[in-house]
Amino acid sequence: MSYPGSEFDAAWRAALAPPNYQNPTPKSRYHLVVIGAGPAGLIAAIGAAGLGAEVALVERHYMGGDCLNVGCVPSKALLEYTAAGSNPDFAGAFAWLREVRAGIAPHDSVARFTELGVDVFLGHARLTSGGRVLVNDVELNTRRIAICTGARAEVPPIPGLIDAMPLTNETVFELQERPQSLAILGAGPIGCELAQVFARLGVEVHLFELATRVLPLECEAASASVAAQLTLEGVALHLGQAVDAVDGAGPTSVNAGNQSVTVERVLVAMGRRPNTDDLNLQAAGVDVDDRGWIAVDAKLRTRNRRIYAAGDCAARLQFTHHADAQARALVQNTLFAPTAKVDGLIVPHCTYTQPEVASVGLGAAELQAQNIPFDRYAVDFDELDRGRAERNGGGFAEVYTRKGSDKILGATVVGHDAGEQIAMVCLLMSNGLGLSAAGKTVLSYPTRSEYLKRLADAYNRTRLTPMAAKLMRRWLSFFK
Repeated sequence: MSYPGSEFDAAWRAALAPPNYQNPTPKSRYHLVVIGAGPAGLIAAIGAAGLGAEVALVERHYMGGDCLNVGCVPSKALLEYTAAGSNPDFAGAFAWLREVRAGIAPHDSVARFTELGVDVFLGHARLTSGGRVLVNDVELNTRRIAICTGARAEVPPIPGLIDAMPLTNETVFELQERPQSLAILGAGPIGCELAQVFARLGVEVHLFELATRVLPLECEAASASVAAQLTLEGVALHLGQAVDAVDGAGPTSVNAGNQSVTVERVLVAMGRRPNTDDLNLQAAGVDVDDRGWIAVDAKLRTRNRRIYAAGDCAARLQFTHHADAQARALVQNTLFAPTAKVDGLIVPHCTYTQPEVASVGLGAAELQAQNIPFDRYAVDFDELDRGRAERNGGGFAEVYTRKGSDKILGATVVGHDAGEQIAMVCLLMSNGLGLSAAGKTVLSYPTRSEYLKRLADAYNRTRLTPMAAKLMRRWLSFFK
């Protein structure tokens, strides 16, 4: 069947789940068997194999996991294609996402990992009580096991929702025709990003959120910036009321309190659920909580010390870069002495709307809720010379430090390049450097990155107390 970008989809599938693929003959014993070929599993497998270990990697769907197939890559491709001013069309946008996805697929392909020494098994994996892994009834004997099975979209139990056959991130990128109208349930990062994409593609978009603002986990100023842009681009915001019911008989009706809208399709963006319910974990001595998340310690070990878990199936921070960091620790702990910990990781997150919103550490509301005294340093990008020169610059940055100190507790950046601008804050925090360290760094002029130097200067001025100023004046008086 031909549709926009169908030729790229054929190449994508062939790379990640080759037709007629024959699983290899298992080795007598592996150092590590990795279940799940998403970001955590891929990094763990290739990292261990690169160190000389015998590694098997098991995947039951497509190599690459959510990020490549139904997450970061297709959504960011659509956001870039539909950037304001480009007058995008649906066919071109979706053909582009499929081209981008197919272009990246060889990097995560069966062929590449096989060439790098990993035994790739396509099929369903289950654990045995004897500490082995069964793949399509073929037994893999191993010293250590890594569960990296990720998570999937969760559809809430709203009356009538299932009958309306809602889209999720796992199906929305497979659309072949543009819907005339779309209701999106959930105004977190996924909901806001896709609301902006579809509005730019000429779809009538209604965005529903139980909280009173979009991106409710970000600071209010960030939420307001994104909400203003979404509204400007035609997204109808329905905030502060839960969706009570969905009526999918004929045109779909979405009801939230006293509001009701009729749309062609519904997209759910309201949470995730771990892919752990069919792995036979209990028999293998692996504990999960009441929703299926795998319980691990700071070294990613389960109750069964031969079995580790990393990525979205075991972490509440559902980010590819977090899975990557965990996988690197997992390689250390499964092959060598288990000394690598992940409980102190500095993990940023970014929403790639226009404007972007990037955050790291604790926000002002969290600091207040935890009764942590803090100082706030903020600057608008329009105050910087580079910002004044940009037609569509704008945005702001704020950094929170421990009261009376330059120790960084968190930061938020809003702007077209927020995901890039948060990087230096992460570097400072990860290396235990305070805000004043940025003041010692020479940055190119004029750039937006100068915001951090501006904030460092603001902190340094607080150190010039009246007593310090008096002593300096007295000192200088001797050298006129």
